[in-house]
Amino acid sequence: MPHIDEVKILRKRAKAFLKTAETAYQDEEYDLTVYLCEQAIQLHLKSILLEELGDYPRTHSLTYLFQLLQKIEELRNLYNIYKDNKQLVTFLEDAYIATRYLPREYSKEEAREALKLAQEVLKYRELP
Repeated sequence: MPHIDEVKILRKRAKAFLKTAETAYQDEEYDLTVYLCEQAIQLHLKSILLEELGDYPRTHSLTYLFQLLQKIEELRNLYNIYKDNKQLVTFLEDAYIATRYLPREYSKEEAREALKLAQEVLKYRELP
């Protein structure tokens, strides 16, 4: 599959995760909101790396994905989002595991912060 098609698929899927996260938040499903936000960010970052570098690492680490972006001059603003939100990014990385395997619940505030970050990240190179 040509990279451009895979980029579009990843972006479309990231956008769908974000839309579903917004619905989950409205429905007070905060655990699901947090999980979906992590997935939206992860896929969107991978789509950008694929577009820029021709590939992306097979990792779930948002930190690592963001760090790869700092090498791309035109994406410094996106990397700065990470720098300004390191604690939240780490929280989302932990939530990626916890939402699936641990009896951990997330608050409305945690879900709102995750949603704000996902919305901000997905503004970069969003699909029309």
